[in-house]
Amino acid sequence: QVQLDESGGGLAQAGGSLRLACAASRTFSRTTMGWFRRAPGKESEFVAAITTFGITFYADDVKGRFNITRDNDKNTVYLQMTSLKPEDTAVYRCARDSHGTDFHVDRPSTYDYWGQGTQVTVSS
Repeated sequence: QVQLDESGGGLAQAGGSLRLACAASRTFSRTTMGWFRRAPGKESEFVAAITTFGITFYADDVKGRFNITRDNDKNTVYLQMTSLKPEDTAVYRCARDSHGTDFHVDRPSTYDYWGQGTQVTVSS
């Protein structure tokens, strides 16, 4: 069993920044890690992903604003969020694909472990 623990959420003003972290209980050097979010009243949506080899993927509405990185020595993946907008308000969850695939990374079904999530609230 793999446990994923997110941290770093909170309240930010529009235009501000936050950095989320997701720490895994087991090594994830050969896995793909992703971030998803769910806003109130909306379905979960893909935010970003990073593969075993550091290839990154982003949703169109966060490109240029969010940056996903990973530190395999710390078993942690980060999501640096800048130029935040009120519409970024959501619960952000990290996810792990134990197979380390690099396709369909935007699909929740690709991932087999999920964190509980951390709330991000952006005020206007």
